Amino acid sequence: MSSITDVLLFMVSCILTNNFIFSRFLGCCPFLGVSSKVETSVSMGLAVTFVMTIASLFCWLIYNFLLIPMGLTYMSTISFILVIAALVQFVEMFLKKSSPTLYSALGIYLPLITTNCAVLGVATLNMNSSYGLLQSVLNGTFSALGFLLAIVLMAGVRERLESSKIPACMKGFPITLVSAGLMAVAFMGFSGLV
Repeated sequence: MSSITDVLLFMVSCILTNNFIFSRFLGCCPFLGVSSKVETSVSMGLAVTFVMTIASLFCWLIYNFLLIPMGLTYMSTISFILVIAALVQFVEMFLKKSSPTLYSALGIYLPLITTNCAVLGVATLNMNSSYGLLQSVLNGTFSALGFLLAIVLMAGVRERLESSKIPACMKGFPITLVSAGLMAVAFMGFSGLV
């Protein structure tokens, strides 16, 4: 990345055009499971942002300085999962100590960040796209911010839906899926932007 313009275009591409939830359909489990309240979704989005950013850094370093020189690139998925699991354990211990109520609100979805395909997807995408260290970290950060945007927008919609008149057959999960589909269509409008 040679200029600020390139970084801004890359950011818009990661957050809007190639959004992990609405364009790549990665990370849908926490997106649908935790997006019922804005406060909880912001916390989950920030936890995912931290894990994706640091995982992008460590996975790039491990891949380029350990796996490639030793001819073990076929071990990349396992090594990426180990890095992600360690980071999630760190986040889980931090939240349990600093905010027990938030820790219980996130529930099972916090340890599920380990198997969140968006986190593993960004690490794999960085390697498949042959990104350098800076591009990998920026891709992880901006993609995670796109995840944060998607989950907070969905939480806002779901909070509004609670007070709306909805047919009984559409209440709950069906209207959530319809709303997510409409949001994905709206995000498709950004394709071709970058």
